[in-house]
Amino acid sequence: MSTSVVAGRGSLSRDPRWGKRPLWRRMVSDMGLTVAVVLVVLPIAWGIITALKPEADAFDNSLGSLAHATQFGNFVSAWNYGPFGQFLLNGLVVAIGGAVITLITSLMSGYGFARLHFRGRDQLFFVYVASLVVPQEVLVVPMYLLMRDIGWINSYQALILPWAFSAFGVFLMRQFFRGIPVELEDAAKVDGASHLYIFSRVMVPMVRPAMGVLGLFTFIGYWNSFLWPIIVINTKNRATVPLGLEYFLTQQGDIWNLLMGGATISLVPGVILAILLQRWLSEGISLTGLGGR
Repeated sequence: MSTSVVAGRGSLSRDPRWGKRPLWRRMVSDMGLTVAVVLVVLPIAWGIITALKPEADAFDNSLGSLAHATQFGNFVSAWNYGPFGQFLLNGLVVAIGGAVITLITSLMSGYGFARLHFRGRDQLFFVYVASLVVPQEVLVVPMYLLMRDIGWINSYQALILPWAFSAFGVFLMRQFFRGIPVELEDAAKVDGASHLYIFSRVMVPMVRPAMGVLGLFTFIGYWNSFLWPIIVINTKNRATVPLGLEYFLTQQGDIWNLLMGGATISLVPGVILAILLQRWLSEGISLTGLGGR
């Protein structure tokens, strides 16, 4: 084991990315990464600390107020004021349902655009991906009218289905499918495998890292969505977490410590999912540059 460690260290020392890289560049890179991490973590830490303070100290940023940041009962109060239990349940139903449907449609469409040959394939793919430049604000009015005409206002399907066919997901899956060697598909065809068998048994298992990335991004997108839910949802029993926080703010007033408590609670599902998918996320990021090989 010691020999392998020494060999590994020697190989790193001979790596031009390490041996020939000036010290000042490494220091600047490390400082830049540190600043970026602080900028991301600081607002979250400030929200959690505010959630633990008494209401009177919510805007007190002195060191003395930090000693009072021990009010764990604020999370219970925020949960009961909400009701955040219902908001979390609605958010999970919408986010999980949207992520699952998006994964299924993106996998099938990405495989079709990457591996199947039909007339107009590239042109159709270009038009589909071009829809990414259309902002959501342009689509909400015709989408609302459609939901109203089919009777889906204030329903789960109105929150999930209109945005479950992701052009970004199709693009991501297509790139990963194109990175898979064609020889694997040819070998399966020689054995008499159909396109469905090749898709489900050969191709899908090889793009699991991309599925983890897309699943997490889609879950977070549905979980944090505010504009569309506030348009199609008009009762508390279907409100998701962002809409529930808005209800809390308008009905309970500026109780900022409880509002931060509710916002902190809303972070938990996304953090848990990111931890569970950490290995797939790392593999997906490391394999991103191999697409189209």
